[in-house]
Amino acid sequence: MPTRSPQQGTVNRHLSDAQPNDEGVDNVEAFCLCSCGLDILGALGCRRFSGSALNYSTLLLEEEPGLLYVGARGALFALQASNISSYSQTIDWEAPEDQKQLCLNKGKDNKTECFNHIRFLQRFNSTHLYTCGTHAFSPLCAYIDSRDFKMYPVFEEGRERCPYDPAKGYTGLLIEGQMYTASQYEFWSSPDIRRNSPNPTLKTEEAPTRWLYEADFVESVLVKESVNSSVGDDDKIYFFFTEKSQEHSLFSSYSRVARVARVCKSDRGGLLTLQKKWTSFLKARLVCSLPDYEFHFNVLRSMFVLEGPTAEDTMLYGIFGLEWKNVKASAICRYSIKDVQQVFEGPYMENQEDAGTKLTEYTGKVPDPRPGSCITDRLRERGINFSTDLPDDVLHFVRRHPLMSRQIFPLGQRPLLFRRTVDYTKIVVHKVTALDGQIYHMLFIGTDQGWLQRGVEVKGQLHIIEELQLFEDPQPVDSIVISQKQMSVYVGCPSGVVQLPLSTCHKYTSCFDCVLARDPFCAWDGAECVEITSHTNRFNLTQDILNGNGGCEKSAADELSLHRIRSVMAGDDVLLQCELSSNLATPQWTRNKQQLHGNGQNSGYRIGTDGLLVIEARPEQSGNYSCFALENGIRIHVVIYTLIVHNYLLPPPHSTKHPDSSNLSPQLPNPLPPEFQSMRNIEAMYISLISILGGLCLVLTVVLLYVGFCVQRKRGKYSLRTATQTERKRKRNDRMELKTISSHCNGKANTRRTAPDCSRRGPCFLQ
Repeated sequence: MPTRSPQQGTVNRHLSDAQPNDEGVDNVEAFCLCSCGLDILGALGCRRFSGSALNYSTLLLEEEPGLLYVGARGALFALQASNISSYSQTIDWEAPEDQKQLCLNKGKDNKTECFNHIRFLQRFNSTHLYTCGTHAFSPLCAYIDSRDFKMYPVFEEGRERCPYDPAKGYTGLLIEGQMYTASQYEFWSSPDIRRNSPNPTLKTEEAPTRWLYEADFVESVLVKESVNSSVGDDDKIYFFFTEKSQEHSLFSSYSRVARVARVCKSDRGGLLTLQKKWTSFLKARLVCSLPDYEFHFNVLRSMFVLEGPTAEDTMLYGIFGLEWKNVKASAICRYSIKDVQQVFEGPYMENQEDAGTKLTEYTGKVPDPRPGSCITDRLRERGINFSTDLPDDVLHFVRRHPLMSRQIFPLGQRPLLFRRTVDYTKIVVHKVTALDGQIYHMLFIGTDQGWLQRGVEVKGQLHIIEELQLFEDPQPVDSIVISQKQMSVYVGCPSGVVQLPLSTCHKYTSCFDCVLARDPFCAWDGAECVEITSHTNRFNLTQDILNGNGGCEKSAADELSLHRIRSVMAGDDVLLQCELSSNLATPQWTRNKQQLHGNGQNSGYRIGTDGLLVIEARPEQSGNYSCFALENGIRIHVVIYTLIVHNYLLPPPHSTKHPDSSNLSPQLPNPLPPEFQSMRNIEAMYISLISILGGLCLVLTVVLLYVGFCVQRKRGKYSLRTATQTERKRKRNDRMELKTISSHCNGKANTRRTAPDCSRRGPCFLQ
């Protein structure tokens, strides 16, 4: 199935189930939505916030107070989560001019780098937030009183907690007053995973074995594996990143690989060996590839960790791309935390430089207790209560063997989604309970061009429901957060923040549209498509997420198709249009209830995506033509044409109406008298028309001469500037009128379902 890139122009309902096909190419059909001006944003539930700052990339949502905190370049904002456009509080935190000058003296860019980019913003305690910024290549951190949104004037040194460079990958967590961060620190951008005070500061090792190689971090998460643990295990922090490859394998041609690293929350470092260094650091490779072609996506762009009922039910969803910047392609792979844990319990890799290779699997004896493991009840029984009690041989082994030999493969051994010509940038996953009682995972995916895709995972495949264009000017989606309480999704981009509803069920105007969309939030109540959360009595609601084709049989008779009458001359080509509202649907045509197969050379018909082409129409081709949309086993009547093919010259009637219960058989007009059809009368008619047109031309010439004579007699000044401005205004008006006309799709308003595109300007239009 062909794939179209998201370009503004075509409006359709939803996308296909997204999974690589047998040929290794993606079969996702993107659809596009018209731009929506500011005058209708409120009606669509789409809102926007944009202050005087730039780069609104750091978002912190707090459900209880209903606030969305935003960190931007040189400012922080507190927005109302219910409506981010209604009210905001602002803290201006710009780098001073002297610090900007020092940044310039270091050779940095005064347009992008020598500013205070907010990189960290999280809750510190019940009354305060904690934030860090790059501060023109001199990082600082500060506390914010969340009760009045005021910043304490006393700042803390941030070089150990925040990167200097705003473009470097960064992730951080605040856990029980301790700050865990990962980035490329210092002025020289050395990669590290750190835990700062009050507990002992811990870092990764650099010699004799480096643990990180040019790592670019994207995400970190705490997994509470101590809860209900039968062995008294510790909580673990997982870090996700891309780094320079050190393995010697079949994939050694790839210079960078995706990784996940793990440390224990209670790690205190070693007593002498690995003092102030992690004793539990281990890392492994994340594989996301098309196995049939050995095509690997080796750059990790985003990771979302979806918590389950227990720690073992945790799921990982990652966006992967290619290391070649001139090739656009993206894949989404999902992993189970149990598979990650099994790899960390497996064999290690060892540096074997003398053997002529970089790293190979370690086959020697592994010390006891197992290197890299957390302190458990079994170790406490042996008197090992803290990492400082671990033997030196265990710590020496950890220092030299941080990498695991086995790789972590995705569920199903292949991507959940693969797209060409698209660079995904951010992913968030949300759980939704549908009418069947099952919990479905909904994915919200942002792109580098400012698009947001919304899909649902069904039977191990991803069904993309819709795609929204957030901005008219292309810009990357930097962050996404979801509010279950507000039923909203918030998207941070360089120019501002956008608030969108989690679903827009009202745009589906029929039972088939509502059910075929397979939106877990939406169901048909017999009259309209509604959100299931707004209905306490759900017995009369219709929804089919698993199959997407059930429950609308009774309403099929009530959904009348259009009836159009077309009259044409014999020998003319005529196109009978059939506008399908879904990219998944395929057209089927019948003539007098007999199916047409219109691709043969002598069939006289051509069936395409835009309609049925009748080639050199003949009188015997007159009849009733019906177009049906076939999708997911459902056959929907779209339009009926009554085609009349004439043998003589006659202005064809053209009308559109809804069919009634009367017979739709063609009503051919009675033949005209023979004398009217003679060549002599036709010739006389043409001569009369030519004479009339000649007379009109003569009258018009006289009028133009008279007007020109009158204008020459009037004296006045002619302004070229005024004329130019008038012409420009006229062209703008013409363009605006063109947009307004084209938004109705060939003269029919609202013929296809649309969803909001939160453009900042311009009317709704299609190309």
